[in-house]
Amino acid sequence: MTDSEQSDIIWHKSTASGTGNCVEVAVVNGSILVRNSRGPLGSVLSFTCQAWAAFLNGVNDGEFAATEPETSSCDIPRSKLRKS
Repeated sequence: MTDSEQSDIIWHKSTASGTGNCVEVAVVNGSILVRNSRGPLGSVLSFTCQAWAAFLNGVNDGEFAATEPETSSCDIPRSKLRKS
């Protein structure tokens, strides 16, 4: 997606977002676009409406609830990854 194409899109950010660490969402030609609000000229993800609806249902059902595993995907103890 070119910069000029992105400039015509109306992006929406959550009203609950106060820290600036957010994604923005837009609807374009029947697709849902998602981008990082801190890098608006960066990459844009595109989802079908059906895929986006499935994602939102998963969020609402707690499927993506935050948990802190004991190890990372590299089997390094989380305590070793934290800054002192």
